[in-house]
Amino acid sequence: MPFNTELTRRLGIKVPVVQGGMQWVGYAELASAVSNAGGLGILTALTQPSPDALRAEIRKCKTLTSSPFAVNLTLLPALQPPDYPAYARAILDEGIRIVETAGNSPGPVIRQLKAAGCVILHKCTTIRHAQSAVKLGVDFLSIDGFECAGHVGESDITNFILLSRARQTLGVPFIASGGFADGQGLAAALSLGAEGINMGTRFMCTVEAPIHVKIKEAIVEAQETDTELVLRRWRNTSRLFSNKVAKEAVKVERESTSGKFEDVAPLVSGKRGREVFLNGDKDFGVWTAGQVIGLIHDIPTCEELIRRIESEAIETLSKASSLIIQDGQQSTGRDGIVGENVNNPEAELWGVGKSKL
Repeated sequence: MPFNTELTRRLGIKVPVVQGGMQWVGYAELASAVSNAGGLGILTALTQPSPDALRAEIRKCKTLTSSPFAVNLTLLPALQPPDYPAYARAILDEGIRIVETAGNSPGPVIRQLKAAGCVILHKCTTIRHAQSAVKLGVDFLSIDGFECAGHVGESDITNFILLSRARQTLGVPFIASGGFADGQGLAAALSLGAEGINMGTRFMCTVEAPIHVKIKEAIVEAQETDTELVLRRWRNTSRLFSNKVAKEAVKVERESTSGKFEDVAPLVSGKRGREVFLNGDKDFGVWTAGQVIGLIHDIPTCEELIRRIESEAIETLSKASSLIIQDGQQSTGRDGIVGENVNNPEAELWGVGKSKL
């Protein structure tokens, strides 16, 4: 096991890579494939229509992997919210003890899960929210940078700053989420103080992801600029794949004179977004994707992807370590040793200039 982080130790996984919980994507086929490859696969609770359906999906996942996997439970505002305590009870009754939480006012559910001995990974987009989650007793914070797919928060802080702030201020371990697709990203996250990474969009573009292949191909063809921020006017900003419907939603939002959410609601329907993953028409409805789409160029299996990330991260960290030399040790360049009193062969002009000062 080349990686030894708080995340791998606490969760019993081999590679510090978590598959984020994704609506209409986090089914047993994907979660089990990620876990079998050494990462942490996650089922999405609210993808299931009822707590009993979630129980069935958990049992299905157990038939596909003997490795640890988790369940995501996201609490979102709604006129008729789901029975979150019942979903939490289903998770506990089926023996799941790793849970990813996210959303508004998670305190009661987190306390319910912690009382049963669960390890909680809580997603946050700001340090302020992360500090509140620490008080609730979460075990890991999943720090979600502005690059991420879906709900990005309202602070617009990207991960290079957000992760360093987490390192400086938080007293619990954290993982990096948003903008990660490869081993170089994993190495960077570890160097910034994270215990691992969380990937969503990258795992959408794998063989086992239960979405139409044409959507995976659309991700491969996309650039990092091919996302839209919608619902900013109502402080519920989401990053979506830039298609015809998302662009129309942005236009309506910007030009609406009433300022009512109802003006844009038909365009951002979750039901239409779900159909995209089934029918393969990328323009049928809105669907979430992060800026990381610009880094995705293939559709591997989860095993191939995680092995690649593992080897890239090891190579990157080893290369970074080789850049450090001991005091008194001479560094070696492409053209030989460069000592204290020796000109760099590729910088002769500097030597001439220096001698004339």
